[in-house]
Parts: sequence; structure tokens; C-alpha cells
Amino acid sequence: MKQPPRRTSILSYWTLRYLIIISIGLLLTALVTFWWIQQEAMNNRMQTTALLAQEIADRSVSSDGNMQISPTLAKLVEDRKRFFKLTLEMCVIITDPEGKLLFSEPSLTQEEMNHKLNDTLSDSRSPEFKAAVAQIQHGGETLGQVIVLQSKRSLRHIPREEITFFSILILFLIILSWLTIYLLSSKLAKPIQRVAAAAAQISSGEYNIILDTGAKEREIHELLLSFQEMSGKLQQFEQSRAVMLAGVSHELKTPVTSIKGLVHAVREGVVEGEEAEEFLDIALQEAGRLQRMVADLLDYNALTAGIVAVRHDRLDAAPLLAEIVYQWKLTQCESVNEPVLQLPEKPLYVRGDPLRIQQIIVNLLNNSVQATLPGQNLQLIISLTAIPQGYAEITVTDNGPGIPSDISGRIFEAFFRSSDKQSTLRGLGLGLTFSRLLAEAMGGSLVLGSSLAQGSTFELILPLYA
Repeated sequence: MKQPPRRTSILSYWTLRYLIIISIGLLLTALVTFWWIQQEAMNNRMQTTALLAQEIADRSVSSDGNMQISPTLAKLVEDRKRFFKLTLEMCVIITDPEGKLLFSEPSLTQEEMNHKLNDTLSDSRSPEFKAAVAQIQHGGETLGQVIVLQSKRSLRHIPREEITFFSILILFLIILSWLTIYLLSSKLAKPIQRVAAAAAQISSGEYNIILDTGAKEREIHELLLSFQEMSGKLQQFEQSRAVMLAGVSHELKTPVTSIKGLVHAVREGVVEGEEAEEFLDIALQEAGRLQRMVADLLDYNALTAGIVAVRHDRLDAAPLLAEIVYQWKLTQCESVNEPVLQLPEKPLYVRGDPLRIQQIIVNLLNNSVQATLPGQNLQLIISLTAIPQGYAEITVTDNGPGIPSDISGRIFEAFFRSSDKQSTLRGLGLGLTFSRLLAEAMGGSLVLGSSLAQGSTFELILPLYA
């Protein structure tokens, strides 16, 4: 069985990797810097060696213009070594123009000198040494030459004190860089840890989350604030879900109980004759209402899940509305007045699904009928107009009691019903929600245009067919 990958904290993860990266980077920088310092030190010391060779050449000429080896030359070389901080790995050689050894410090034989210098006496034979050559001249005549040999190792030598200081500086930079990333990672990890702990509480069913959103960093502040708002909305959704579930269960239970009681009364002979038939008719009505509620619930779930197919046909809106109103009027009682149609003279083509448009219009008309006060003469007006930006607007206006302003913003919520409807009608409160989803699926929208004491207006907006 494959073991799950080992997890580590963001603090350990980033600080360890940053420490490795910064250490490697600074060490590489230190190596390049040491190499550059050694090269510069070697060049500077070779310049100093060349100056020493030239000084010795100048001191090796007497006042009469002849070459003369001063008895104090050895002491001069030692003094210059100490003054210029040159190492002991240095050899000073003076020869005549024919290459004969005249002076050396330390003392060398002719054979040893020839072994150290090349044939032209201009450089060292060994790659480990470098030579600085100065000609001994007087009046344009070459009297000899001075060769100062010095090892490359001594030329590149860096004092231990400088190496120690540079190493301490590199170590300090590594520690400072690690401390910086540690503090930043720690500051970043804390809000993430709080969010993770809050998410764990939410997963366990506790939605009342309070986070400290006072972070100075904008991104962290937005993260904490958004998560807290999300937890609050989840709490509202959970409460709404519980209320919806209780309401749906109650609404579905009521007709089932009625049907059971009515059928049981007929079966047991509690009622007979015409009264029994009336009981069965009521049971059928309750069964039909139960069927419609279940169908509404299934349609709503299917549409929200995106599995309901919606067509986008080219439709002549005026004849379609006339047919919808005609069919709807056939299902209404005679006391319901026929809606007034206000249609444009020219054809207006919209893009949509005729069946879904019919569902929306019929639902709006039924809502107007259900909201009518007893004894009121309901007047319905349906108008069709073209509006800017390539849309058509279908308005359904009634002269009913209107929708109170305190609930007008919630009428499209799923399972929401006003207190009046709860007391007079039994339904799931999905009609307007389902109608808006259908309108949006066709590329349009459904909104409450206005609602006054003299009536309400709903606006169905559909795209024109290009």
C-alpha cells in the first residue's frame, strides 16, 4: 500500500530551503570574491615587486656610470621586504649583460640561477614563480639587469585575519537572511494556520467562526475577511437548508395526510354516496397538487444542476404570446378576465424556448390570480416591446395588492413565500425561482419591475434573434 506523502509546515519548508539556497549563493559569491581578491593582490604585489627591482637597478649604478653592487644591498632587500610586507619566498638576482651572476639574495650559484630562469633571463622556468625584470642602464647603455622572483602562492596569499573577517561576514549574512525569511514565513503561516483551523471547525459543523481580520497586509486581510464572510454565508445556507427541508417536508406531508384520511374514510364506510365521491374528488385534487409540487422540486433541482435542455429557436414573439394567453384562459374560471395584449405592429423575433417562455408567463399569470383579493376584479396587461442593446421586454402587469417592499428583494429566493401565501396557499415557493433560472438559461432575465399598492409588474427580458 502506497504511503501518503509526508507533510511539513510552511515555516519549516520555506526556511530550510531558503537557508540552503542563500548559503549556496553566498558561498559561491565568497569563492568568486576570494578569487578576485587573490588576482588583485597578485597584480598589486607584482607592481610592488617591479618597483623594488627598479629601485635596486637604480642603486646599482655608481656616480661614474659603472655598475656597482652596494655592500648594503642585502640589507636594503630585507628592509623593503618588511616595508612592502613581501614574503620570504622571494629571490633577488643581478646579472651583467651576458647573463653572468653578480649578486643573489638568497645566495645562488650560476647553475642554480640558470635552473631558475629561462634562457633569456626574462622570466621563471617554473610556473609557480613570476619574475619582475628591471634593466640597469646609464647613458643609454645597458649595464646589466635585476630579476626579482616571487612565488605565485605568496603573491596570492591573503592574511588569515582578512579570511576570518570575510568568513564572519558571510556567516552573518546567512544568519540574517535566514532570520528574515523565518520571520516572514512565520507571519505568513499564522493567518494560514488560523484559516485552516477555521476550515476544520466548519467541516465539523461549527459555522460561527470569528477571525482577526486586522492584518496590515492587504492580501492577508482580504483572505481572512473573505473566509469569515464565507463562513457566515455557509451558516446562513445551513440554516436556510434546515428551514427549507422542514418546510418542504411539511408541505409534502400535508397532502399525503389529507389523501390518506380521505381514502381511509371512504374505505371504512364513514362516508357514502355523493359524500364519498366528493371525498375522492378532493383526494384526487390533493394528489394532483402533490404531483405538481414534486414536479416543481425535480425541475428546480434539474435546472440548478444544469441538466435541463433549453432551446434557442427563432420565435415570433407576438403570436407566441397570443397563443400562451389563449391556452391559459381556457384553464381559468369565467370570473378571471382575459389579459389585455399590447403587441407591436411589426414582427419581433426573439431567441428562446417556446415551452420555457410559456412556463414563465403562465407562472406569472397564476401568481397574479392567486394574489387577487376576494371580490376584486383582476385586470392583467401583457405588453411586448423592443429595448436597446438587442433585447425584447415582455411585461406582465396586474392590479393586485402588490408586493410589500420589505419582501420584494426575496421573492426570487428558493422556497420563499410571503406570510399571506403561507396562510392561504400551500406550495413550495419555487415558481419565481424556477422562472428566473429558465430566463437566464435562455440568455435573458426576469426581474420585478415595480410593485405598488395598485399592482405589480414583472419584466421578462429575452435576447432578440440576430
